[in-house]
Order: sequence, then C-alpha cells, then structure tokens
Amino acid sequence: MLLLVEKSELSGSIDVPGSKSHTVRGVFFASLADGASILTKPLDSLDTQAAVVTCRALGAEVETDADGGWEVRGFAGQPCVPDDVVNVMNSGTTLNIALSVAALANGHTVFTGDEQIRRRPCGPLLLALSRLGAEAFSTRGNQCPPIVVGGKLLGGSTALKATSSQYLTSLLISAPLADNDTEIKVLELNERPYVLMTLDWLERLGIECGRDESLTHFNIPGGQAYHPFNRDIPADFSSATFFLCAAAITGGDVHLTGLDMTDSQGDKAVVEMLRTMGARIEECEDGLAASGGTLKGAELDLNATPDALPALAVTACFAEGETKLVNVPQARIKETDRISVMCRELGRMGANITELEDGLVIRGGPLEGTDVSGHGAHRVVMALALAGMGASGTTRVATAESAAVTFPNFVELMQTLRANIETTEV
Repeated sequence: MLLLVEKSELSGSIDVPGSKSHTVRGVFFASLADGASILTKPLDSLDTQAAVVTCRALGAEVETDADGGWEVRGFAGQPCVPDDVVNVMNSGTTLNIALSVAALANGHTVFTGDEQIRRRPCGPLLLALSRLGAEAFSTRGNQCPPIVVGGKLLGGSTALKATSSQYLTSLLISAPLADNDTEIKVLELNERPYVLMTLDWLERLGIECGRDESLTHFNIPGGQAYHPFNRDIPADFSSATFFLCAAAITGGDVHLTGLDMTDSQGDKAVVEMLRTMGARIEECEDGLAASGGTLKGAELDLNATPDALPALAVTACFAEGETKLVNVPQARIKETDRISVMCRELGRMGANITELEDGLVIRGGPLEGTDVSGHGAHRVVMALALAGMGASGTTRVATAESAAVTFPNFVELMQTLRANIETTEV
C-alpha cells in the first residue's frame, strides 16, 4: 500500500488514541492477576492485538469487544505452556515482556515473529533470565527469535545491560512472582521513562519493588501476587508526536484532546523539544494546542525518546540552521535501523542530512516529493508522510500498511485535520 501526500496546512481537533505502551503493559498485568480486570480506552492496533494473542496463548481470557473496554481474566501468575509456537508479529514490547512471563511456567514456550522481529536481539534479557533460574536461548544462536523459554524463574541476582528498556521492564513485571527475591544491577539503561512507566504500574498495583533513584539497583521481593484492577488507558504521546510535528512543519493550528502532561510517558518531552525549536504549543484543559512558528535548529538528546527520532528528523528539515539528534544508538535496533533509514529516505527528498553513530545531523532546507520507502516500519512511514506535507510536489510512501502496527487510523485522523493524504494500492 502507498501513501500519497502533498503539501498541507493542518487545522482542527482530534482525540488522540490510547497509549500502546500502557495498553500492552495493562494486558500483561491483567493476565498475571487472579481475577477479572477492565482496561478502558485501550489502543486497538496490531501491536496490542499481538499482546492479546500472546496472553491468550499463556492462559488468559481476553474479551476485546466488552462494553466499556477490554476484559481480561488472568491466570494468577501461573501461565500455561502454549499449544503452539507464539507469534508476536511485529511487537517487540510484547516479545520482551512475554519472555519473562513465560519463564514462570512449568515447561517450554517458543516465541517467533515477523521478519523484523527475527532480526531483533534479546541477548541481555536471555542472559538475565538464565541467571535467575530459567532456561532461555535463541534457536539460531544469534540472540534473536525464534527463542525458547523454560521455567521456572526462581529469583536470585543478575546484572543487566538494558540497551533496550524493555529488558528491564520485562524482569520487573515477572520478578515479583518468582519464588525468591530478585536483585538486579543495571549496568546500562536507555529509555529511562519507559522503566518509570512500569514502576508506576507496579506501585498502583501494590507491588513492592525497591530501587535507588538512579535506577541502577533493584531489590524485588518474591512471592508477591497481582490482583484485578480497572484502569483508563491514557492517550498516546508517541502518536501525538506526529500531529505536533505536523503542526510545526505546516504552520497549522491543531487541538489534541486526551493528553495528560502528568502521565509517565517519556514522549511528552517532545512538547518541550518542539518549543525549543520555536513551535507554539500550549496546554489546555483537555489536552494540547499546537501551531507553527519559525523553527530553528537545536541539539536534542533522544536517549529517553527513541520513538520520536523519525518525526523530529523530518521537523528538523524545515528548521533554520542545524539540528543534532544525539545519544540514541538504540534507535538502530528497533523494527528497523531508524537512523540509517531516515537518513537514506530524507536524502532522497533532498534533505541535507548526515548519519552519526548515535543519531543524525540535519541542516534545514526545502524538500521535494518523490518515491520513498517506509521499510515496513510504522514510525518511519508516518514520519515520511509528515515530510510530504511540507515538501513540494507529491510524496509516495511505500509499505504504508505498517502504520497499523501502532496507529491504524493515522490517515483518517490526518484527513480530519485537512491533510492532503490518501492511501492507494501499489
């Protein structure tokens, strides 16, 4: 599928969909609980459906068309061994959390995914699980899926290099259910806000999790239990990033409802980043109001917000002077190498862009619409659509169908804001 995009000026108001990160965590926490939980306003996307399928395979009952939200009946911390291989599709968050959850079962579970997932390394997490009593290995010996996990997670002590925050999140979710206490020494941590989100969930659910302020040392008592809960899923700042950047690029006026600046999501930091670049963004009673401005280059540390790299790279193309997006090496190990891909595709549109080991350097200048590829990566597809809204001519973005991984109604909502965007078959 292709996206056809032309120069646009956005205006109007939309409700921002629910957070993918919160929804996936919510499904797993509810599945680990000992009764029925309700998730209200969850995100329904390919990634979150992958979490649903995985939790069902592990023994949870999940009703996704229940009135008022999703109803999850958990397996009380005792997952079953699935009847078949579990396919997480394109969801790295689902994969990494599920690896530790499956280590609570008395038996072996095999996980695989699509082509991108089968290139995505999980080595530090596999090593940590093995040190904590479970069996965890890659069938091809390359630290990537297919991966076999066997229980039982016992607890103990391990060091962890959390080059992806998902490795630490995974252990924090399952370690409270281990027989013994767990000590985790974190040697390296990227994407700190995502760990803070997990810790916020644990606190809300009454789980004890000792740690220091720097998040380098955790002591988690074993033998705990999750109990049922009801929770509204907050709106997604990662999705909102595309609309905030589009408003900044096109000079439009956009009202985004449902966003809560007190929520634990790390990508809310994009608001201040765009303000630093000159965009006008104001908090209002029900969300955020964004409009264009005279954009200027800035140096932005994206270690905590790797999902924002594609959209901010595009925004930088329309800013005066030089923008540096730095300290985000983990962007190379997402569903694709976001650094390399954004450099290549924006370069095709005429961008003055240079690839760094841990980011990008972009010098503002005009872009010209042309044929580009989203590389089957949802955030790359949506970011290139933003580039088309500010470029001359027509931009044709291939692999547009991958936006459904996290944002199935991206095009529809952009059209609501009067963007010149539509889908067509190849």
